[in-house]
Amino acid sequence: MVRFAFIGLMVSALSFSTPAAADSASGATAGPDRPLIIAHRGASGERPEHTLAAYELAIDLGADYIEPDLVVTKDLVLVSRHENELSGTTDVAGREEFETRRRTKTIDGRQVAGWFAEDFTLAELRTLRARERVGNIRPDSATYNDLYQISTFAEIIQLVRAKEAETGRAIGLYPELKHPTLLLEQEGIDMVDLLVSELRQFGLDGADARVFVQIFEVGPLQRLNQRIDTPLVLLVHPQGGPYDEPDLRWADMMTPTGLAEIAEYADGIGPGLSYVLNTDTMEPTGLVAEAHAAGLTVHPWTLRKENGFLPASLQAEGSPAADGQYRRLWTAAIATGADGFFTDNVREFVALLEADGE
Repeated sequence: MVRFAFIGLMVSALSFSTPAAADSASGATAGPDRPLIIAHRGASGERPEHTLAAYELAIDLGADYIEPDLVVTKDLVLVSRHENELSGTTDVAGREEFETRRRTKTIDGRQVAGWFAEDFTLAELRTLRARERVGNIRPDSATYNDLYQISTFAEIIQLVRAKEAETGRAIGLYPELKHPTLLLEQEGIDMVDLLVSELRQFGLDGADARVFVQIFEVGPLQRLNQRIDTPLVLLVHPQGGPYDEPDLRWADMMTPTGLAEIAEYADGIGPGLSYVLNTDTMEPTGLVAEAHAAGLTVHPWTLRKENGFLPASLQAEGSPAADGQYRRLWTAAIATGADGFFTDNVREFVALLEADGE
């Protein structure tokens, strides 16, 4: 819920994560000069994303927060997948018993054919196995295909609490609701209500919770702002605008006026990296300073190391799976003054921060 002046927000954001980082075996200690390490879908550069194995590895490597994308089952259980379409991250396409579940849906204006989480009960999803989404870029991660089940949000919370007890560290959660307006329109499923209920069940609906809730939509964040005190973050895509506000453009929202309006219902923004860093010149754009002036924290996405994810000017020799000149990009990103970063490569980000801190 919106309640911070800028200085208060910064102190509060650090208080969620400082114990985790200060006690981390990584040695990359949180503070004013060290951004939060947000494990994007877990340690997704090393394990199939959104599995308990990926989340646990990210915690062990020193992440301050782990980030589960949340979709919903037919029987109204929040589970963790990159998208509600399942064939890109599970073995569902090869499962004969679910062949008739394949259908076509309109997702954010695009026709998408496949198998959708909201058409399966949790028990049915439990029979599926997770797979690496980009196996051509992450072949080592793909060796773990078919080993892990789909995890529920409740299980992820329980994992975090178990790791806190094991390590003595404080570890944060950074859930994203995927397509909440679409699910409400098409299926009558209210993901906002489900999330509020689950956060309350685990005592994570207060201002002091080590949780950020993120969405690429305005209306669901406004509803959450009225119902919980958990910090809220508006995700910002490089193109287009929010699905639920077709007259708005992201670019217009990333202006001082637009940022002031966002601050009425959110505590931060999660912009694509290009909003805060010109990757041609490696110079900051000024958005971080403008967002801070509006009282918003800034968590850009996503720091990745492989050629296949880097701008052409930063790609090295080799295949899309080879490491590019990611350190140059990440160092410039840190210099923008953003408060934290989503990264697939927790191990390398921790190492970079440790080196910078020496």
